[in-house]
Amino acid sequence: MRGITLILLVLFVLPVSSQEKFGHYFTGKTMRYDFLLAGNSETTLVYPQQIKEEPFWGGSQTNLIDRLEYGTYRYRVFDAADGELIFSRGFCNLFQEWQTTAEAKKRDRVFYQAIFFPFPKQNIKLSIEARNRDGKFVSVFETEVDPNDYFIVRETPQQADVLKVVDNGPARNHVDLVFIPEGYTAAEKEKFNNDVRRMCGYLFAESPFRENQQKFNVTAVWAPSDESGTDVPGEHIYRNTRFNSTFYTFDLPRYLTTSDMKPIYDVAAGVPWDQLFVLVNTDRYGGGGFYNFLSVSSADHPQTPQVLVHEFGHGFAGLGDEYYNSEVAYEDFYNLRIEPWEPNLTTLVNFDAKWKNMLSASTPVPTPRNSKYQHTVGVFEGGGYMSRGIYSPADDCRMKSNGAKGFCPVCQAAIQRAIDWNAE
Repeated sequence: MRGITLILLVLFVLPVSSQEKFGHYFTGKTMRYDFLLAGNSETTLVYPQQIKEEPFWGGSQTNLIDRLEYGTYRYRVFDAADGELIFSRGFCNLFQEWQTTAEAKKRDRVFYQAIFFPFPKQNIKLSIEARNRDGKFVSVFETEVDPNDYFIVRETPQQADVLKVVDNGPARNHVDLVFIPEGYTAAEKEKFNNDVRRMCGYLFAESPFRENQQKFNVTAVWAPSDESGTDVPGEHIYRNTRFNSTFYTFDLPRYLTTSDMKPIYDVAAGVPWDQLFVLVNTDRYGGGGFYNFLSVSSADHPQTPQVLVHEFGHGFAGLGDEYYNSEVAYEDFYNLRIEPWEPNLTTLVNFDAKWKNMLSASTPVPTPRNSKYQHTVGVFEGGGYMSRGIYSPADDCRMKSNGAKGFCPVCQAAIQRAIDWNAE
């Protein structure tokens, strides 16, 4: 009887201790650290811009240390007094992709970036790290931050009209997805709200989002543009929009992104969020997605449902592209001598850490791309923009083509891990 009482006591105390750890180190607000990422194909430099206190922390208060280890970058927060690691996150960005282009071998460029973590109560040490060509994280910037520094900007975020499209409960244990409008004029506010409702329908029609809808909150934050649409430089089309989005990123007609991140962060500051999605008011085909950074999609193309879900697979779950025969701007994006960090790609260097346990004993490795294995979890050569030396888990998948029925089982499992991590 005494043993049973002890077990019940332990089960009761453990979750409380996680909350107490959050309360010991952090407030319920967010520290936003803005900086510039600069350099070229060989160098990465960090130039601090500002630190802001924002009113809401939308993330988990229990899962503070990143166990997934996804992302080309990560940041780690240490308590300055005792050196304990108290927060970490991985992320990707547009700068890292640009570094693999031919242009990056010839010139330097600068990209705006910010990282977010619970606002600390005591001094912290902040480390920003990038993966080198061998896949190892190396520090590119370190600093100490005093949360009482009067240079930390504590202004009230700009007020915006907010529509809660899906509201399932507190931000701390739900995935908080925030849609931001791009290229919607003041007269198109209702169109934006209806478009976000439609995007939710697309997202929650796909497994495993469909089965986990109750773990999501979805919010539409209104921010009008002066003109409708977006830039299409290759056709000499330019629109005066709130966040300066553009097709022809890296001179690829379908690649729709924005590097004007500061105004996006400012608009989002008034609500708690885990994931930001910029919805662009255009009927052209395109989008982009970056892990724990930003997802972008056009709103009105016939294939918007597929593009939106594909890009959110990048932004939310860190999934890699599985296609290998489409035009891209990248050169030697993956080092085939190491295992990629993306959960749905492998070079077979360390396949044990990927989806090996999901293979049938009768499935050959590599797996032929033929009708016999069309619906089998396998190891199919081609993926990550390369036709040789890198492998993906399905003959077709939402991360490979718009014609796929949905996400393959390996991608679904990765998405489920991301949902569980954010919604615990």
